Amino acid sequence: MKITVKGLFIQAAVLVCLILPGCDTAAPESSGQADRGALQSLSIMSWNIQTFFDGEDEGTEYEEYRASAGWNGEKYQARLTALAQAIGKTGGQGPDILAFMEVENPQVLEDMARGELSKQGYNWTSFANNPGYSLGVGVLSRFPFTVTRSHSLTVNGETTPRPILEIWLTPQDKPLVLFICHWKSKLGGDDVTEPQRRASARVLQRRLAEIRRDEPGTPVVIMGDLNENHDEFYRRSGSEICALLPDDQKAAELVSLHTGPVDFLVTSREKPPKSVYVNMDAPPLYSPWGNELLEGTYNYKNTWETIDHFLMNDAFFDKTGWEFDTCRVLKVEPFVKSSGYPNGYNPRTGSGHSDHLPLLLKLKVF
Repeated sequence: MKITVKGLFIQAAVLVCLILPGCDTAAPESSGQADRGALQSLSIMSWNIQTFFDGEDEGTEYEEYRASAGWNGEKYQARLTALAQAIGKTGGQGPDILAFMEVENPQVLEDMARGELSKQGYNWTSFANNPGYSLGVGVLSRFPFTVTRSHSLTVNGETTPRPILEIWLTPQDKPLVLFICHWKSKLGGDDVTEPQRRASARVLQRRLAEIRRDEPGTPVVIMGDLNENHDEFYRRSGSEICALLPDDQKAAELVSLHTGPVDFLVTSREKPPKSVYVNMDAPPLYSPWGNELLEGTYNYKNTWETIDHFLMNDAFFDKTGWEFDTCRVLKVEPFVKSSGYPNGYNPRTGSGHSDHLPLLLKLKVF
């Protein structure tokens, strides 16, 4: 299997300034960071908002989001309004950082920040996608970015649909690194698509190792729609290495036979995360699934999927900076119907295109 990884600084689509390699970023005259004063906590939302196209035909839209299918600027504006209203119901002034999957372009992020969310202080945005592909990933933030990078992947000559977006911030002068991901879906089959998800994990392992070497103790969050359940290893009978691998005795046996670069992430339910069975140079990451998070964020054929994630390194448990506090699925209206199921899904028939439910992570500062 041939894997090509390309890590690049990217131009961030921002409201007031541009983040470019080697350039300083000036904060706006009035920013969310300045208005909030001394922070005691920080909240981050991760949400696959699914096919968020603007009202312009560029030729790469999905068929149902073209003018010929009736999609237009008015419907786009209505969707922007609905998204802002939903975020407004998450409590307080809304999350400090919004990470979205399936955004068409940077203009969509700017439209979000300039519209009904304009009073919430999301003065910085960043977007990444691969040229020619329909959708990418993006971030709205109340805090300036010090570094942005995009990591694109080519596996056996095929480029994955979306890159990994790497963001560095320093809220309260304490560093924080976010990796916003939308890994390859299982469309085409689990076994056929697994190599691309493992390639994404390999890129993240490389960057985690570099951060441990160059900036030890920096808290890192891997987040987004990974298209892999937290218990994927068990769902697939524990017979093969998956991109997400639990610290499990059976998994450890497979890892002991693994050769080549580490192309999987080991997860732990311990706080701080630790390896009991899987021993290797790559430390495990804490997953809230099975502790704070239980049911799922996506429903497929009447089965809850746990494919949306926050994964955290041990720096969130050392009481020296940003610390893990809570994590929850926003299983409340308007993200779900009164039945408790995601919008677009019919629990009686097990049919329909289920919306993803957002995840909300809260950090506290020491």
